[in-house]
Amino acid sequence: MAFSYTNSKGRQYFLHARETTLKNGQKQTIYFFAKEQKEGVLNAVPAGYMVSESKNGLPVLKKA
Repeated sequence: MAFSYTNSKGRQYFLHARETTLKNGQKQTIYFFAKEQKEGVLNAVPAGYMVSESKNGLPVLKKA
């Protein structure tokens, strides 16, 4: 089951992860929230992170 977060405005978002390659060739995992379930949806928040909400209601991951 995909991890979902409902913000203060009542909108539901799903947590996703994508691995990208930086210009220097290093690989980095990027976490983001989307309104729909897409490829790369996660089942849980990664260890060491917590979900927070920005001023305008968008969910973001922060290091705990």
